Amino acid sequence: MIHLPQPSRTHRNFVVAAIMASMFMIAIEATIVATAMPLVVAQLGGIEIYSWVFAAFLLAQTATTVVFGKLADLYGRRPVILAGIAIFVIGLVLGGLAWSMPSMIVFRLIQGAGAGAIQPVAMTIVADLYPLRDRGKIQGHIASVWAFSAVAGPLAGSAIIQNLPWSWVFWINIPVGLAAAACYVFFLREEAHHKAPSIDIAGALLFAAAIGALMFSLARLGGDHGPEVWYTLAVFVVASALFAVQERRAADPMVSFALWRRRPIATANAVALLAAMALIGITTFLPMYVQLVLHRSPMIAGFALSLMLLGWPAGATIAARTFHRVGLRKVLLTGSLFLPVGATCFVVLTPESSPALAGAGAALMGLGMGLSSVCCLMLIQETAGSTQRGSATASNLFARNLGSTLGATMLGAVVNFGLVRGTGSSSVNADQLRRLIESPERLGDAAAQLLTTLHGAMHLMFQAMLVVTLLIVIAAVLVPDLVIHRAPKPAEQVPSPSD
Repeated sequence: MIHLPQPSRTHRNFVVAAIMASMFMIAIEATIVATAMPLVVAQLGGIEIYSWVFAAFLLAQTATTVVFGKLADLYGRRPVILAGIAIFVIGLVLGGLAWSMPSMIVFRLIQGAGAGAIQPVAMTIVADLYPLRDRGKIQGHIASVWAFSAVAGPLAGSAIIQNLPWSWVFWINIPVGLAAAACYVFFLREEAHHKAPSIDIAGALLFAAAIGALMFSLARLGGDHGPEVWYTLAVFVVASALFAVQERRAADPMVSFALWRRRPIATANAVALLAAMALIGITTFLPMYVQLVLHRSPMIAGFALSLMLLGWPAGATIAARTFHRVGLRKVLLTGSLFLPVGATCFVVLTPESSPALAGAGAALMGLGMGLSSVCCLMLIQETAGSTQRGSATASNLFARNLGSTLGATMLGAVVNFGLVRGTGSSSVNADQLRRLIESPERLGDAAAQLLTTLHGAMHLMFQAMLVVTLLIVIAAVLVPDLVIHRAPKPAEQVPSPSD
């Protein structure tokens, strides 16, 4: 039997490989599942709750991110990220065994809880391992993982559902998770904790309940779910009030209001939240606009969107190579300015426009996202310091997830308003959109009216997205500068969170 050595010091290259594998596991899961879900719902049924397969993941991830970030500060990074991988892998195993759509949704909740631990703690480990001057390069590598997953996921999902049972869209990720866990076990070292931490269990439960209720109510807005929305909003208000009281009396609160109120963290998280709102507008509605209004193929629509996915890692790489010379704030401001320029490309789109204009807008916004997101994260981590770095990193990811949900709700409502205004009565329904894609001639003269209405609704949404990007610039102006000091070459040992 071969006995692997137990190193006494952290091996950064292996740990970074584990971090990238962890991020890849989460990133590709979303695109693989999205590709396979039409087949899954055809076999399991439950089309009326189809959207909750995706909403459940985001809900659980958002509700648990801050909790796990705090636990990483209390117990150390390694035990928390290993717990997150274990939860995620259990969710993968169960997801492949789902026998109905409700069971699938429950298992997606488990996967989302695992992702809520993996993502913030992995980003925190990067900050522990590398000084600020070197950290940007690793952030650029991680951004490329998300871009690669966006392309590889649909291809892998299509190959799986054509050649294997759909369960493998979940199970294919299990070896990746186990390999990442092994690297953390053997190559990540932290100093032992000699002081028993104080855990704010009540605060964690109340926070998860409040955010879960908020996310649920936002996901149900716009449909025939009036009573459910009001009930869950009431739960959100009550849980939030109790949470605020609990955090003020807790010896070591789950969420440090003093930390979140620090100007660098508050303003950088505002940038992250607004950027996520704009991003969800592109990913949700741009492919539909290119296919229906510009009369282009799904391949062209996908290519236009993929330019954003190429611009993102490019922006992250540029930020990593320049921020130590010009400063984080200047790079962040530059990135924020790209966003309204890209959004303007969408605002000026017409039915006669070339899809190249849509692609240019997506590329510019991707570049701006890459520049700004890396700077926001590094600024927040440096502001917090090692003892609160997990909580601060989690606050940034929480802001992004919440921004995605708020953006989907707000921009979706704008589109629905535009459709109602264009038709004068009710929104364009899914069957009309399907026929508009497959055989517009069957709609006759109504096709032209539908396209005009759809263009008007999308144009209104693009205008709203432009307003959001202008708010990003304002938030970026309010972000204070961070003085970057030259640091000596770091030791290979990870600092203890208790230092």
